[in-house]
Amino acid sequence: MIFGGIQKTTLVDYPGKVACVLFTLGCDFKCPWCHNPELSSANLISAQPVIDQSEVLSFLESRKGLLQGICITGGEPTIQPDLIDFVRRAKKMEFLLKLDSNGSHPEVLEKLIAEKLVDYVAMDVKNRPEKYEETIGIAVAPERILESINIVKTLSDYEFRTTVVPGLVLEEDILEISELIKGARRYYLQPFQGQKTAGFNYDKKAVLKKPELEKIRDKIKDKFDICEVRG
Repeated sequence: MIFGGIQKTTLVDYPGKVACVLFTLGCDFKCPWCHNPELSSANLISAQPVIDQSEVLSFLESRKGLLQGICITGGEPTIQPDLIDFVRRAKKMEFLLKLDSNGSHPEVLEKLIAEKLVDYVAMDVKNRPEKYEETIGIAVAPERILESINIVKTLSDYEFRTTVVPGLVLEEDILEISELIKGARRYYLQPFQGQKTAGFNYDKKAVLKKPELEKIRDKIKDKFDICEVRG
């Protein structure tokens, strides 16, 4: 595993759990609005310090009994060829495990869930299928995203989330996404954060604030057990 950072304690990244966050390097999407470009952009990754897996495992060993869970995020963790092996080792330490993913590798999600190696998955649904390429900066097969959605729904604890990017993710897109994932356990709308986006140009007037997103939330909330606006 290639790691680019550790957040030693978090009370917000794993719902209801005291956890740490492990940041993996590299991503197969090229979202121009990415808020972690140092973990995903090939131009910036080279300057990012790399944390050896042995150091991460040693850290986890030292936190047994102190932390309840581990959040693995990125970048995109499922592009790491040894993710499953790493998770097996982490689970042997009796941590709960939460995985953040963009859903581009349904076969990895399926294997993790089938082996009961993950306890919670947070999957980003970037946009409605026909707008994915425009939103993430590369071509992607929509059926792979749809497959991942269906796989994640087999878990007892999971969430879907959409960052409402100005000019890319519009209200009508959110309404269509809500139909796509209807019946999901949790769905969160996330306000766009423009402080660190690797030069993404956007109209600041088009950024939807929390009260505006809550009005959209009210139109779709009955489709989910939990539907909220984050931030």
